Amino acid sequence: MDNQMKRGLLDVCVLAAIKDEDSYGYKIIKDIKPYVEISESTLYPILRRLEAAQMLTVRSAEHNGRLRKYYHITDAGISRIEDFKNEWGEMISIYKFITKEESTDE
Repeated sequence: MDNQMKRGLLDVCVLAAIKDEDSYGYKIIKDIKPYVEISESTLYPILRRLEAAQMLTVRSAEHNGRLRKYYHITDAGISRIEDFKNEWGEMISIYKFITKEESTDE
């Protein structure tokens, strides 16, 4: 898959993982893992990029004697998910166009 496309998809996956409740790095990875493989070294730059784009906010809270960063989606992040859903319909149409010859050969 094209790296730029995958990057955009991962951004939306991370936003979707925190859409319903604030979350932290390890839990985000755990929640996304059944759908797409993501490592800490991939996740944390995404989180920083989304924070810089004001699609999420970060707060620190103590957990078991350590500070943990919790991520919260913003209205801009929710809008990005909605934009993605609208764009995805076009992607499905393109996919169907590309694969239509394969399905008629069967």
